[in-house]
Amino acid sequence: MADLPTKAQLLDWIADNPTQNSKRDIAKAFGVKGAARIDLKRLLKELEAEGHLQKARRHYRDPDKLPPVSVLTILPPDRNGDLYAKPLEWHGDGPEPRVLYIPRDSDPALGEGDRILGRLSEVRTDDYQYEARIIRRIGHNPKKILGIYRKRTEGGRITPIDKGMDREWQVPPGGTHGAKDGELVEAEQASPRGKLGLPTARITERLGDPSAPKAVSLIAIHQHGIPDDFPDRVIEEADHMKPAGLSGREDLRDLPLITIDPSDARDHDDAVYAHADEDPKNEGGFVVWVAIADVSHYVQPGTALDAEARMRGNSTYFPDRVVPMLPDRLSGDLCSLHEGVPRACLAVRMRLNAQGQKIGHSFHRGLMRSVASLNYEEVQTALDGAPNDKCGPLLDEILKPLQAAYLAAAHARDQRQPLDLDLPERRIELTDEGEVKSVNFKERLETHRLIEEFMVLANVCAGETLTAKRTPLLFRVHEEPTPEKMEALRETAQASGFTLAKGQVLHTRHLNKLLHDSAGSELSELINMATLRSMTQAYYSPANYGHFGLALKTYAHFTSPIRRYSDLIVHRGLIKSHGWGKDGLSPDDIESLAQTAEHISETERRSMTAERDTTDRYLAAYLSERVGNEFTGTIAGIARFGLFVKLDETGADGLVPIRSLGNEFFHHDRDAQTLMGADSGRVIGLGQRVTVRLTEAVPVTGGLMLELLEIEGEQVKPSGHGGKGGRGKPVRRNPGKARAKTARDKTRDKRKVTRKRR
Repeated sequence: MADLPTKAQLLDWIADNPTQNSKRDIAKAFGVKGAARIDLKRLLKELEAEGHLQKARRHYRDPDKLPPVSVLTILPPDRNGDLYAKPLEWHGDGPEPRVLYIPRDSDPALGEGDRILGRLSEVRTDDYQYEARIIRRIGHNPKKILGIYRKRTEGGRITPIDKGMDREWQVPPGGTHGAKDGELVEAEQASPRGKLGLPTARITERLGDPSAPKAVSLIAIHQHGIPDDFPDRVIEEADHMKPAGLSGREDLRDLPLITIDPSDARDHDDAVYAHADEDPKNEGGFVVWVAIADVSHYVQPGTALDAEARMRGNSTYFPDRVVPMLPDRLSGDLCSLHEGVPRACLAVRMRLNAQGQKIGHSFHRGLMRSVASLNYEEVQTALDGAPNDKCGPLLDEILKPLQAAYLAAAHARDQRQPLDLDLPERRIELTDEGEVKSVNFKERLETHRLIEEFMVLANVCAGETLTAKRTPLLFRVHEEPTPEKMEALRETAQASGFTLAKGQVLHTRHLNKLLHDSAGSELSELINMATLRSMTQAYYSPANYGHFGLALKTYAHFTSPIRRYSDLIVHRGLIKSHGWGKDGLSPDDIESLAQTAEHISETERRSMTAERDTTDRYLAAYLSERVGNEFTGTIAGIARFGLFVKLDETGADGLVPIRSLGNEFFHHDRDAQTLMGADSGRVIGLGQRVTVRLTEAVPVTGGLMLELLEIEGEQVKPSGHGGKGGRGKPVRRNPGKARAKTARDKTRDKRKVTRKRR
């Protein structure tokens, strides 16, 4: 019988023979037979206990190396188009190794989130440690879970932070990824069901303390997969950029363009200037300039910057941070129209007649210099007659002509009648530590509308020019509402005492009449929200289907290339169509236009959802110290399981569970959006004014639970409390027993009839 191998010999052999590492393979290799197998098993267990080996089923392997066959998740393509993969079976103490996927011509096309069983080969390079070839594709994009990890004796559990998920997930001992009790973790579904009937999950990333003041936006960033770190190559490209010069550009530095932005804005991507039109044929008319940062000069097709910007699609804004589309060297410096600094721009010169209608426009690639960086509030104060030291010298020559041109343009807009929704925007103010200081509604100023109107006009010009020049572009599309959604809005309006005409071609003026009729009433916000919900979601498309909400036939985003990739594509189209340089729309841009449109429409929706979830969590944190307090609000939603109330003070939405209304059964009418009590006959519907008590506020999920106290000033007394159940509560029936009872009743009745006859 051969001598037992030493521990060192065992480790060396397993490392050299990764595909033959079962106990039988090892025994055969060293000639271990009979009773000596028990001693070999003891040695292997000692190596496992010491951390040198890890047992997977009946095989042993080095925990600091990946197995030769492993499950991998495909990551997004890097800047070179290469696909790397994340190993799901890494248990080593060191950094996770990088795995490069090597495709063969016969392999299926793989994308981000695809899961494969791959054969790994260890390599020695600076960029990656393994190469993988596909054996087979085994799944796509496993369910992601973000939650709080609670350690147990064996493994642990994850409590999801998504308020839409109420079940926990079981984490087996081998899937904890070293997470500590109470940590915020990201995990993925491992199998449908586990111990105690719970689904099982494997932790993939540890995210730290969920109660940290600034963790709210980080939760949203990870939950929605928003990339928030720029790769080194992207930063390197941005850092090497130099300011654009005058070569190949018009000199617009003598135009007194100004920027007007929020007071806390970090970047300035649009500037405006207006003056009276000196053309005698356009008496009373105006010339309006809108200049936009020339991002396309710095972010050119085929670069790492371009690939990263396209992948992100847009910037995402949170109360405490911005996840930008471009590195700060560009967004906060070279592409920001800072006061007194020459900056590259694409500008549109628009001519408006005295009635504010656009009668002509032209585009220019130039070099500008902003004469002032102002904020909305100080410009509004100046126009109202109290200019500060900065606005005073600009009032007569710059600010008042801008206001006059806007009032003319606003007249033309009113004739066009775009959808006139009145939905106040919340502003969450934070302390330096990241805690909520106050929740207010942003004031809507004339200066906000001024900049907004000129940006809309500039976007129209971009769409019209590229269409006329037959240059491919991305349109901003907003299709009209579906008949089903219009019928739902009509029913909501009728239930609220208003009318939306039927049987006609729908125009925004019809909706504006409904909004105008409800203005000033307690139901105004409800009608505005219901109208908003009836709208289809705007998106990007290489085909033009018009913009219903703005009542425009042609519309393309042009004014924010720092924060939207769609605008960058439009800029490149303008450069190509005017022959302004080699940094215009590329053949690859054109070929992938449809895919780009779909992708950035999705990233926009992702950002909107992340921003909304973050706001909900901040509001829940703000209200968590006021649990037990009473609030007034409006019923904004009806569901089978309860009703949603929008609180007046903060605009936060909370749920009144139907179970909290007592034992009375409530009939849910989905079409009418009502709940009706089977015993009391009480009808609960949209728009009703209520008083509620806050019973629970969970900052980590953003969930608010409410108790209904009053409806329309009438106190609510839950029906059926303390009794055996409401009379209107439906009786649960067993069909088989019911049929048997019916048969018995018929037999009994027949016997009675027979006895009577006798």
